[in-house]
Amino acid sequence: MKPVIGVTPDFHPGHQRDRTQREPTYFLRARYLKALLHAGGLPLVLPFFTGASTVRRIMNMLHGLVITGSGSDLSPEFYGERQRFRFPCMSRERATLELTLAKYAYRMNMPTLGICGGMQTLNVALGGTLIQDIPSELSSSVNHKPIRSATSTAHVIHIRSQSQLARILGRESLRVNSSHHQSVKQVASVLVATATAPDGVIEALEAPSRTFIVGVQWHPEYLYDRDPAQQRLFRTFIKAAQAFQASRRTSFTHRVT
Repeated sequence: MKPVIGVTPDFHPGHQRDRTQREPTYFLRARYLKALLHAGGLPLVLPFFTGASTVRRIMNMLHGLVITGSGSDLSPEFYGERQRFRFPCMSRERATLELTLAKYAYRMNMPTLGICGGMQTLNVALGGTLIQDIPSELSSSVNHKPIRSATSTAHVIHIRSQSQLARILGRESLRVNSSHHQSVKQVASVLVATATAPDGVIEALEAPSRTFIVGVQWHPEYLYDRDPAQQRLFRTFIKAAQAFQASRRTSFTHRVT
């Protein structure tokens, strides 16, 4: 059986004063699911739920987790800061669930891929912080949120040699797309930065003590159709999920016998 991959959607809680968005709505670009299906996974879009027992039950159904990007950002309260710049914050429902899932996945050694804002969520969940607004806080010649489509690359990244990401992609530099105004500031103690943009902005994280917990600041699902490096990233993630799935079957068989 294909490994089941939980995928977090965006969430609009609805507003009574806005007739066009009164109804609470989940939102997810099909590109995420297409890439996961093509790589051999069975993506499952996750609803929002609460309660430790429910979280455990859902996580026990999954073999991998993808934390997706978003047009809105984590509220700085989740990493102990006040909001210093104007930007939309994601719904509390989504933020709370994704932070919880990231913590569970780390403890379970469940293969996890954080994409763009998903990488930032992964870092915050495990104890890191964020730069709230790159243009306001950094002197940089790199435009991390260009107007061009995410199907086009924006800048090069430099990948740490001997890192898991370098082994996956088979190179130490790569041109990527870019669509973010925030970035990782303090890296969580259990993670390491494995790629940077020319201005030093962190473009990838990974957990050395885990099989596959990787975060990337770009959107590989937009480049997947034509870039073999992005395809290798998704395929390697799915292979890790298959190994996790097999280990669960073996563990269950041992308990039964």
